[in-house]
Amino acid sequence: MNLTTKGKYAVTAVLDLAVHERDISYAKISDVAKRQSIPAPYLEQIFSNLRKADILNASRGPKGGFKLSRSSKDIMIGEIVTAVEKRMDATQCSGEGNCNAGSKCLAHNLWTELNENVNGFLMNKSLYDVLNARGNKLHGKTNSLIASG
Repeated sequence: MNLTTKGKYAVTAVLDLAVHERDISYAKISDVAKRQSIPAPYLEQIFSNLRKADILNASRGPKGGFKLSRSSKDIMIGEIVTAVEKRMDATQCSGEGNCNAGSKCLAHNLWTELNENVNGFLMNKSLYDVLNARGNKLHGKTNSLIASG
């Protein structure tokens, strides 16, 4: 199972947009990158994937940037991770069931169940849920949300 830095940065950056969505209509990549200590060129790639997945809207021009495409209650963490990561998988066989010389290994069903539970957890957790659980108030002053693992 791999949740890479890319996935962590994507979630953190979108959480940042959710926190600041009322302060500014569109956020510049450089501002999000600075607030969250994410390299701006890397964040550009991530935001491009998130825009293609209809998680973010983009606008060009002097007041342009990125913003959430819908309410923070309607964007699930699993959507964000899926938009930037390859399929998360704890099995050695990518779920094919051929992990032990062409047949299922002894732990195959365990790892498959883990995959299902992690996916279900992430797909049932919204941006709003994460920020409220952390004690942040959406649209207000918050502490930095730095992706540190």
